[in-house]
Amino acid sequence: MIKTVHAEGVSNLILKIPGDIVDALRLPPDEVEETLHKEPALALYQRGVLSSGKASVLAGMGRMEFEELLGQRHIRHHYTERNLEEDIEYARSHQ
Repeated sequence: MIKTVHAEGVSNLILKIPGDIVDALRLPPDEVEETLHKEPALALYQRGVLSSGKASVLAGMGRMEFEELLGQRHIRHHYTERNLEEDIEYARSHQ
């Protein structure tokens, strides 16, 4: 189930994952939350629907750390003019 929450002009999406699904994950319990942030970020980046800057934020990782993860997973980098604009904006906001 997905729920959108609006507060102070910002929208957040909450993805509810049933407990039986979480329990079925073949992961150590301390890796579940991190994995459930990283995997959607990687998938959306790989599909080309999210820039690497935004995907790294979704993954809860620093930009360089996310880039390293892309390399470890052999996920090809794609870069458009829009990605450049987003990355410049990201860099300016994280100085």
